[in-house]
Amino acid sequence: MRKDSLLCTGERLDDLQIKGYRIIQHPGRFCFGMDAVLLSSFVKVKRNERVLDLGTGTGILPILLEAKTDGEHYTGLEIQKESADMARRSVAYNGLESKIDIVTGDIKEAVLKFGAASFEVVTTNPPYMIGKHGLRNSSEALHVARHEVLCTLDDILEQSAKILKVKGRFYMVHRPFRLPEILSKMCVHGIEPKELRLVYPFADKEPNMVLIGGIKGANPRMKVGPPLIVYGKEGKYTDEVMRIHHCWEEKARAEGETI
Repeated sequence: MRKDSLLCTGERLDDLQIKGYRIIQHPGRFCFGMDAVLLSSFVKVKRNERVLDLGTGTGILPILLEAKTDGEHYTGLEIQKESADMARRSVAYNGLESKIDIVTGDIKEAVLKFGAASFEVVTTNPPYMIGKHGLRNSSEALHVARHEVLCTLDDILEQSAKILKVKGRFYMVHRPFRLPEILSKMCVHGIEPKELRLVYPFADKEPNMVLIGGIKGANPRMKVGPPLIVYGKEGKYTDEVMRIHHCWEEKARAEGETI
């Protein structure tokens, strides 16, 4: 099969600037951003571990994690059929069918699909907004991706706690305004917060993202990492962000990316 036959009308093929991998996206649906890139470098996956990404969208996290870590296998769960289809075609485009599975399904039924204690690592870049917070997107796909329409934070944490093995690790990117709720609910569901890092667009601005790691059944003690600053002087990426994804500057500028 020719690789260009994997694209449908209106879709684009974006270069991930790592291992020659590319991802299929559609401008009218949710496209990945800086949060997914930063999360992929925050996640720790050991050799022979299995990873589940909840709400995988077009599969960006499984693809980046396969490129960056030594895990045995990566699975993405996505409820929106069109996004899951794009994710599968991206996996096929990159020749990763033996390493990555994309499953269509509801996060709230994840344990029924995969079984309890079946993964060492769970990742998620979930909807950030509750109910009517933020602007309503004209695209239903975008609205579902950004608002807790089809699943809540409790749903994600409850399912993650059941799917993780004891001492399994949970990683999430979210918004700081929900941090008290996130930390308290992680504890309620038996995932002890162990590491946290705030992401700042500029050094003199408020943080607008938070990277959180937790361990199922661990003892209390959390490490707070140094601030992660995205932009330095003249609006250029800082050295750390350039190391995380070194070729993004020109692409971001061309597409007018903001975080």
